[in-house]
Amino acid sequence: MNSALHDEEGTAQPRARSPCQPAVAFGLMARRTASMVKSTQIGPNGPWSAMAYAILEEWDAEWAAFCRAMSTNAWTSGTLTPRFVELVAVALCTACTNLDRAGVRQHIRAALGAGATRNEILTVIKMGSVMAIHSCSLAAPILREEAGSEALAASVRPVGETPACDRMKAIGQWNTAWDPFFQLDPSWTDEFMATGAGIYGAGVFSPKETELLSIAFDASFTHMYAPGTRRHIKGALAAGASVSEIMDVLKISVGYGVAACNLAVPILAEEIELLERTRR
Repeated sequence: MNSALHDEEGTAQPRARSPCQPAVAFGLMARRTASMVKSTQIGPNGPWSAMAYAILEEWDAEWAAFCRAMSTNAWTSGTLTPRFVELVAVALCTACTNLDRAGVRQHIRAALGAGATRNEILTVIKMGSVMAIHSCSLAAPILREEAGSEALAASVRPVGETPACDRMKAIGQWNTAWDPFFQLDPSWTDEFMATGAGIYGAGVFSPKETELLSIAFDASFTHMYAPGTRRHIKGALAAGASVSEIMDVLKISVGYGVAACNLAVPILAEEIELLERTRR
């Protein structure tokens, strides 16, 4: 990697240099890594950055091979279509609990290449936004318990029409875990549900695909929301998903642990080279 940082599109980003960091500091590593990336055949990239994998393979080829096989399994098993595997990957990267910029671009590009439509990808992005409702799912019941009956009675708001909540119930997407914050603020809850109903009621995905994507969001290691995971596994099975399909969604989620390598391995390589050069 050269003296500039690069974003996921390869665009050079300025980097401040210390007096001991010459302009050619990363030139040698850049040439060596480029050669490694060219010669490394890792099949489907899955969740990997090609550069991170190439460096890791040079340092620890055996572990890299084991980790590659595990983390790309869902891309190679054929249980889910390539289009849907990439949509799950987009979900994991774009979730409001993750926000992996490089991964979002990598998998949006791959999803488009596998035949996903703009509306499908946009729907996944919307789903990644509204999962923030779990802040209320967690905290509203606690608020009601801790506030006590007197404080709750003083805060009661009149319940007017709540058409969005009614629609969510009609399409089978109402969750009783939402009752506590509906009781605290029905008007705001309806505003939120108007956002959600437009996603889940639009028919962009089949019920099975909607449930599988929801499993990815809730079971991801950046979220691990157990009530939603159970609810959507139950919903996926009821919608016709197989155990193997659900398991492959979970395997994609686990495979995304290599985001640690994607982030840290190139940084480690840069810092090692910089340290070696300052000692010369």
